[in-house]
Amino acid sequence: MSSIAVDVTTRQKIASLGERVLAGEKISRDEALWIFSLDGSADIFDLISWANRIREHFKGNKIHLCSIVNAKAGNCSENCQFCSQSSFYQTGSPKYGFIDPEPVLEAAEEASKNGVTAVGLVAAWKGLNEGPILDEVCDRIRELKESGKARPDASLGLIKSQTVANRLKEAGLECYGHNLESSKNFFANHCTTHTFEDRLETIKYLKNAGIKICSGGIIGMGESREDRCDLAMSLREIAANVVPINILNPIKGTPFENYPQLPPMEILKTIACFRFILPRQEIMIAGGRTTNLRDMQSMIFTAGASALMVGNYLTTLNQPVEKDLQMLKDLGLDPNWEHNFDDQEQSCTSCSN
Repeated sequence: MSSIAVDVTTRQKIASLGERVLAGEKISRDEALWIFSLDGSADIFDLISWANRIREHFKGNKIHLCSIVNAKAGNCSENCQFCSQSSFYQTGSPKYGFIDPEPVLEAAEEASKNGVTAVGLVAAWKGLNEGPILDEVCDRIRELKESGKARPDASLGLIKSQTVANRLKEAGLECYGHNLESSKNFFANHCTTHTFEDRLETIKYLKNAGIKICSGGIIGMGESREDRCDLAMSLREIAANVVPINILNPIKGTPFENYPQLPPMEILKTIACFRFILPRQEIMIAGGRTTNLRDMQSMIFTAGASALMVGNYLTTLNQPVEKDLQMLKDLGLDPNWEHNFDDQEQSCTSCSN
């Protein structure tokens, strides 16, 4: 009888938190830590069920799709230990300079055919400074915007001046991808060539320029559940608009190549916890989903996800776009949606594989 009473109490506590989130309240860090700590499958499914209600309440049946173009590959000066494009590791990943207009416009055309509303230019370098490369980047953004095929997004590393952020905005950039990657306390475990604070500074410049923020992280790097919780709380604090959750796909040649994969239920629980903490944000499942979730991929939406990265990742393969579109159709979800950033809370108090 006592175990049944405990189960009922847990179920009631999850329901109480879910009702509060639906009513527009924020859960506390202690409450968030508690849901991250849940282990029993029945409790996790209760949590997922409420996360699904929260998603449907704030997002309906709309699923935002985006894709990326590897605009400059390899030889990155940063030592991010999960990344196949770092110059510190021998991974055999492609290496080339900043791309010409044609591949970007081809990616936009392909995205448009598949109902993908955004194409992100992603570059493997430390960051973006004033000079000829910034001019080229702005040209690609303008060309993408003028094509009318997809919204131009970008993920171009650290930004150290307001001028650079303003130039990107003037070129037509609407959203910039810049993951916090992990909690502040865990950050030095996967990168030592720049800091968590450097990433916050970049986001500050972007927000000042009026650019929306796509910022999330990677789970499965050896971090604790508390670290995942603190990452989600940091993303709430910076008021990220889109929150990509990547799942580590260990790449041969990187320091993380032998890391064990997270169990699918732990991944789904994490997505649900993020939805409780970030009820209005787009929670996008990105790198590593096919490798780590396998046949359970469709459950990401039940767990609270409202966005999906489709097409191949930077250096690893995804499942075919057609299969993703069929998955959404089978679930009764609508992928043909022009994302509107204005429906999210904008207050602020402070990489896909």
